[in-house]
Amino acid sequence: MPADDLAFEPITRQAELVRTGEVSPRELVEVYLERIARIDGTLNAFRVVLRERALAEAQQAEARRKEGDDRPLLGVPVAIKDDTDVAGEVTGSGVDQLNPPAERDAEVVRRLRAAGAIVIGKTNVPELAAQPFTETLAFGTTRNPWSLEHTPGGSSGGSAAAVAAGLVGAALGSDGAGSIRIPAACCDLFGVKPARGRVSNAPAPEGWRGMTVRGPITRTVADAALFLDACQGTIEVDAVSAPAPGEPFAAAAARAPAKLRVALSFKVPPGVVAPLHPEARRATAEMADLLRSLGHDVVERDPDYGPLLSGNATVRILRGVADDAERYEPLSRLERRTRGLVRMGRAFPAALVARARADEAAIAGRIGALWDDVDVLLTPTFAKPPLRVGELDGRGALWSLLADTAFIPYTPPWNATGQPAVSVPAGFTPDGLPLGAQLVGRAHDEATLLSLAAQVEAERPWADRRPPVA
Repeated sequence: MPADDLAFEPITRQAELVRTGEVSPRELVEVYLERIARIDGTLNAFRVVLRERALAEAQQAEARRKEGDDRPLLGVPVAIKDDTDVAGEVTGSGVDQLNPPAERDAEVVRRLRAAGAIVIGKTNVPELAAQPFTETLAFGTTRNPWSLEHTPGGSSGGSAAAVAAGLVGAALGSDGAGSIRIPAACCDLFGVKPARGRVSNAPAPEGWRGMTVRGPITRTVADAALFLDACQGTIEVDAVSAPAPGEPFAAAAARAPAKLRVALSFKVPPGVVAPLHPEARRATAEMADLLRSLGHDVVERDPDYGPLLSGNATVRILRGVADDAERYEPLSRLERRTRGLVRMGRAFPAALVARARADEAAIAGRIGALWDDVDVLLTPTFAKPPLRVGELDGRGALWSLLADTAFIPYTPPWNATGQPAVSVPAGFTPDGLPLGAQLVGRAHDEATLLSLAAQVEAERPWADRRPPVA
């Protein structure tokens, strides 16, 4: 198999090739290292590439294979977003003030390694992961493989750009307001924001006051299911109620869904100003038509967001950014826009922040009532196509916050409620920019979303598409 074709093979297939001995882990790692060296100078997806360490781990994986080891991701390279600890490496979080290297892997990374995965590098993020684009003074601009003049999204922009360009087969992202789903949509990929508690945030007990979760960005639904099976599970330090384990997500993704009731909505939460771009509306409406053609009942129906949701999410996000900034004193080392966001977050009284978290259950109950009558909610992933690189250069914190909200009004609500959501590739604009459609499930029901997304993928395949910069 040509090396470039091997790079774009799904990780499910890569794992099979390693298991049968048709491809060695070292061959896989070397394919990606060569592609990173050749392509990433254009994209800037990786902050650091762990070349020697990955090659050493590949040799170890090959030895294990010969001994009969059959771990599900044995010898498969993955990338880790640079807001997550990898032992011996700095966790940069987009900040030009690097802290000491992490002493140990984050729990999610430990689980991926336990499944046999090889960490090939850490991917770029915006400063403190606080933007839906990936541009920093410290580490430069990450570009979209589909259009170098546009963002790959954020904050998991480096992870998405790397997977889309075939620099790695799958990558870990994190999502506090859409940061897995937005980059996936920007880069024609599949992204999963799991239910809160599904994947550990340790060593931190939680992120952004409960808003942030971690999950996969991949080319196929089956890849995401395999990745999620490998990394799910929490430990005591997480201090969250973990969902009860069910059947493997790989099995759910392989099973056709029953006839589902789907609510189609273009509504944004009260208080949000976000005009919907015609192309985003068209792509989502076409997804609804596809679901109807597959035998599902699709009706237009809006969630009851209520008056508190937007404020609740904003308080928790900004306070969360301010929490993260405490690791990077003095604040003068942060970008001007980030310092403004930190000041906003610190201005919220402690009682208000506590009240926002306490109100979560009532908000989730109000919105969740929709799932008494439907199985899945369908919305656009974003309100307009990917932003141009530098579109918000020089803008202050408030201007950027409003612009961000206008770009991604559909994703933050489900961080506030903790429900699972995915972004499914939904075609392209006439200019060739990727679009995405969001599917939201009831609490802890990733299985239905994976099953439905796999059905969509089978009907309208996307994984074989390769961007111009690949």
